[in-house]
Formats: sequence, structure tokens, C-alpha cells
Amino acid sequence: MGNVVIKDMKKVFPHSGKKIKKTFRKKNEAPEQKRTVKITEEGVIAVENFNIEIEDREFIVIVGPSGCGKSTLLRMVAGLEDITEGELYIDGELMNDVAPRDRDIAMVFQNYALYPHMTVYDNIAFPLKNQKMPKDEIDKKVREAAEILDVTQYLQRKPKALSGGQRQRVAIGRAIVRQPKILLMDEPLSNLDAKLRNQMRAEIIKLRQRIDTTFIYVTHDQTEAMTLGDRIVIMKDGEIYQIGTPQEVFDHPSNLFVAGFIGMPRMNIVETELILKDNKYSVVSEDLTVELSADKQKRLADLDVASQKIMLGVRPEHIELSDKGIPAIVEVSEMMGSEVHLHVNVSGREVIIIVDTLNHPNKFKTGDEIRFTFGGNVVHIFDLKTTKNLEFK
Repeated sequence: MGNVVIKDMKKVFPHSGKKIKKTFRKKNEAPEQKRTVKITEEGVIAVENFNIEIEDREFIVIVGPSGCGKSTLLRMVAGLEDITEGELYIDGELMNDVAPRDRDIAMVFQNYALYPHMTVYDNIAFPLKNQKMPKDEIDKKVREAAEILDVTQYLQRKPKALSGGQRQRVAIGRAIVRQPKILLMDEPLSNLDAKLRNQMRAEIIKLRQRIDTTFIYVTHDQTEAMTLGDRIVIMKDGEIYQIGTPQEVFDHPSNLFVAGFIGMPRMNIVETELILKDNKYSVVSEDLTVELSADKQKRLADLDVASQKIMLGVRPEHIELSDKGIPAIVEVSEMMGSEVHLHVNVSGREVIIIVDTLNHPNKFKTGDEIRFTFGGNVVHIFDLKTTKNLEFK
């Protein structure tokens, strides 16, 4: 089993003061009392109020901008960083003061962290040798891991003779060879070029189907988050902003930050008005009034949302060119093969529109005048002050 529960986790890096020395108990020893490391001196809060329950064999992706605390969180789960406050449970057992080696966790790092003087075989076998496992069993497990990751032909090579993608496969092999309950991955693809990243994403998806392990994966790349995760945890400034499936966070972002962070190109955001008239909600943008879809009408009515100024969000792929609608001037046209990304000027504001070249084969030039519209089923409505999505509590 690889069930993980994190309750009210917090990490504070003090500005000064002596480092607190942490002592560990063995995994099977009962704790004498509930223990967490408390830092009372004011410091930098890296992670705060982090709560999540991760099911066995679930693939969780933690995504957010650089410096948001996601790697610090991963290191606390691994035992490489002390937990300032909160509790970490693995399969129901409190792990706050269990040594990293006794947590049945393996970690894959961004920089591979392979031993340069060892062969691929010895790198993968290293954790098993530390466990004093019999040689024949080590050989069997190493070759099984190598086959899964397609590095069998490189077993006698040293890391310097491998490409970046091959080195990362070896690093993953060393992590999975002892079949840990939890596999932690800290931005493992960030050092690879775009083609290799795409290939390795596919390899990781295949890998999780073949091993009985829970994945906690950290990245700043939303594409990795959307393609890999069963659920995504979106972080900012050390806090969780939203947890949900990739489809949920894309279709129903909880606030402006999530709306702008998930989706490429970014969501178009503009200040406008939400109008409630004759028990019907509409949004007004420029000279265009769009009545919202039935499901959005119900959610807003159930929460008794009043007419007000709002931040309106519409994704570029949900905007349509039309003969009537909002006028705009093309400033930049980016040809992307099957689609064109138009950066247009609307009353001094930039709006991005994705156009299907199959239906709109004409080339767009700088200075062209176009008009566009959007449906009431694709808009996102955010509170002007709190930035929260008004359709949800």
C-alpha cells in the first residue's frame, strides 16, 4: 500500500538561529509522543496549511511557479527536510520522525544524481546491495528494471556515455528497483530538450502502469501536469490554490491564478460587468452581450450572486471569428501548423485567439481588422477583489 495523508503541513526557514538537530526512531518503533519540530523564531514560510490525502497507486502532480514551495514539500515527504508543523502519514503511520531510509520511499532528482564511476548495472543495483540482498536476486531485479525502462543494452556503460534521456531512465531504474511504496520525482524532465521530454512523459505513463507504486511528481511545466496526473495540486506562495483532475482545473479554475496558469496560451482576462436582469445572467464586453449557459445560470443563482463588476476569462481556443462581434486589430500572427495564434488589439488590450487553419485558410496580416465572439458556456467569472471563481464557493 502507498496511501499518503498530509495534514496541516508547514515549513518555516528561520532567518537566523541554531539548526535544530533531529533524531529519528526506527519505523516499527511506536512514538513516545506526538512530535513535530517547532520553529518559534520568525522566518520564511516555504509551505503552509498543506492538506491532501493521496490514494494508493495514485499519480499526483504538484505544479506551480518557481519558488512556490513544491520541492520543499517533496523533500519533507522524503525526510530530507524537517517538518515545522503538521503531520505526514504513510499507510496510517506517522512519519514525521521516521528516518528517510525507513519510509519506503524512493526519489528521482532533476540532475539524475548517478554515480559516475559506476556502470549502469551498478547504479541500479546500488540500493539493493545496501540492503544486503543476494546476488542472484539483485541481478534479477536489475534486469527487470532495465527491461521496463529499455536500458538493458546500456548496463555495462557508465553515465558519461549516455544521453540525458538515458541517464534519467537509469535514475528512475535505481529508484524503482526496490519497489518502494512511494516514488517521488522532482522535476525529472527539466534538463531534457522538448523532444526528449515528450518521449519521457510517455515512458513515465507506461511505467506507472507496470509498477505498483504511488507517484508524487513535482514540476513547473503545466503540460507535464495535465498529461501525467490523476490529480493536480496547484501551488502558489507555499499554499494550495486548487486540487482536482486535469479536466476539472482546466474547465473550472477556482481563481484567477489557476485560470492564468493552466492552459496554453494563457486565458484572456478582462474587466467587465456581470448583469442580472429578469433572472438571467449575462456578461457585457465591449458592445457584445452574452447570456450565460443554463448550468452557469444555476450555479450563480444558487449562490445568489448579484450584478457586479467582474474579471471575465475566456480561453483563446473558445473564441470564434464572426462577421459580427467585438472588433479587433491583428498585431501578431503565429503560424502553428494546424492553427494560428492571433494576438489582437481590443481597445488597447491584448487578446489571444486560436484559429483553425482548416476552416480559416487565409493568412492573417498585421493591421487586419477582424471581429470575434464567444459563447455563454465557455466564460469564467471571477470576483474583482478576491479573484475567486463566482460560480463556486
